[in-house]
Formats: sequence, C-alpha cells, structure tokens
Amino acid sequence: QVQLVESGGGLVQAGGSLKLSCAASGRALSFNAMGWYRQAPGKQRELVATISSGGTTNYADFVQGRFTISRDGAKNTVFLLMNSLKPEDTAVYYCNAVRPFLTYWGQGTQVTVSS
Repeated sequence: QVQLVESGGGLVQAGGSLKLSCAASGRALSFNAMGWYRQAPGKQRELVATISSGGTTNYADFVQGRFTISRDGAKNTVFLLMNSLKPEDTAVYYCNAVRPFLTYWGQGTQVTVSS
C-alpha cells in the first residue's frame, strides 16, 4: 500500500511564496512520475506540474515561470515551490504519483492566497 502525504499549504498574501512537499510511504518502489494537481471550488482538478523519474518537468501554462517542481528520487518525495502567488492560485493542491497501471493521490493541502 502506498500513501502520499502533502504538507506546506496555508494562507499567504498575494505575491508571497509557499513550498509544498509530498512524501510517499509504503512499498519502496520508484515512481515513473510525480506531480501536483489542484482543484478550486466549483472547478475541475487540473494539472499544475509533473516531473519524471529522469527529471523532465512539465508545467501548466498558468504557472508562467512562477512555480518550480523538484524531486528527491531516493526518498520518493516531490516538492512544489510557488512564488508570486495570486488569489486565483487558491485551491486544494493534490500530490500525484504514477507507476505502470497505478496512480496514487494524496489527501490534498489547502493553499489560500489573499489579495
């Protein structure tokens, strides 16, 4: 059984920064990719950023260079550094990890950006 546990969410003013962390526990097998998604009230869950086991990154257009995803492969941990936060970044952020035929999700961490 694999569990993903997010941390680092909270309340921040517009223009501020937060760093999210997601640690995987359970069967110590590597993931093909890890990433972050978010879901705002009344909206569908959307991709924020992903990183492959080889370090290739992919970002949503709305990130616009403000966020950086990184990964500690040895510890199966993924991070999301978010700078220049905007009120529209307010959402629950979910960690995601993928293996062949398997996808895992964390429970989510709330990020609230005040104007």
